Amino acid sequence: MNIFLTGATGFLGGELLVVLSKRLDVDKIFCLVRSNNEEEGLARIEKIFKLHDDYFDEKKIFPVLGNLIDDNIQNQLETNPNLQDIDVIIHSAANTSFSKIYDDLVEKVNIHGFNSILQWSKGLKSLKTFVYVGTATICGKGVTHCLVHEDDSPNINSKHFVKYTFTKMTSEMMLRKELPEDKILVVRPSIIMGDSRELIPRSPVILWTLATLNLMRLVPVNPAAKLDIIPVDYAANSIVALLFAKRHYTTYHVSSGEASMTDSKKVTDSIEDKFPDKPVFKFVQRALMSQMKNWSRNRLQPESELHDHGEYLDYWNSIFEDNSKLRILFAGLEPYIEFIELGQIFDNSRLLEDTDMGNSIPADIYINNSIKFLDKIDVFEGALDP
Repeated sequence: MNIFLTGATGFLGGELLVVLSKRLDVDKIFCLVRSNNEEEGLARIEKIFKLHDDYFDEKKIFPVLGNLIDDNIQNQLETNPNLQDIDVIIHSAANTSFSKIYDDLVEKVNIHGFNSILQWSKGLKSLKTFVYVGTATICGKGVTHCLVHEDDSPNINSKHFVKYTFTKMTSEMMLRKELPEDKILVVRPSIIMGDSRELIPRSPVILWTLATLNLMRLVPVNPAAKLDIIPVDYAANSIVALLFAKRHYTTYHVSSGEASMTDSKKVTDSIEDKFPDKPVFKFVQRALMSQMKNWSRNRLQPESELHDHGEYLDYWNSIFEDNSKLRILFAGLEPYIEFIELGQIFDNSRLLEDTDMGNSIPADIYINNSIKFLDKIDVFEGALDP
């Protein structure tokens, strides 16, 4: 089997590359990589394997130079003689930013870049499967506090908090229009955070949110809102298992499901005593976020409820050089808080039916393996590019 993989240097894509490289039934993996030359591209790929000391086979894994935002990428792939016998495309690449300032780039990568890959795939005579790595959150913000099934999405009328989920929904719909059903495998991971192993996470994505809340300790979310969170290693292993499985469906949630879901309080309870120098976690109503913003601007009114939590305001004064830093955190954190409040859980019965993966480890349990990395995350850098 010859595989073409996008997003190989990313969070999930890197893990997919390593898992695929260990399979004897995979002959070659061609990785789309942004780089100036072949040597640099090879170095970027090799770095993925060095992170966790995995074996890198140069005779099996090959860089393909290219950029999804390049208007000529389709032609570059079509004229590459090494890509004529691709059996499987795994499109894992995406711009996952929640920040509105990157909306144009998110759309260019996630829709236009994807379409270039899709149009190229239609000319591959040996193509058996196009694996599209989407997201379970394409169901939108109108779906709350319920178990979401695969057939509930996509819904063109759904409303979205961020451009990212809209673009992933749009591209999934494009895929279904352009390719026959027997060539399509859509996998929709839920929230991917950290790694269930005691390893350096490939990316602080989402883990940044926990690091920020761990720093703040006053948390404006519903502590009991259900959370569907999985580790990156479970996500990658599940996707590869589905690729090689006898499948009964074209679309699968790769998620915790009801059996392994968690909530904010369980996660924070799990890490609270590991940081004894900080105040205990305290959950407050979502509405207090506006007062927190006013406090960071020195505009909090004397009668405001937030004054009832003076211990935390004193704590913030002690750890932040100036209030503007807290404003940066609030701006980056707000979209994630909105997602937490939705209480969405994604049904994973299809995944369990067609593979032997079993349920993931609940996030409030496996997160202990990532605790030592929380303090190393630059929360301000993450807030500026969430």
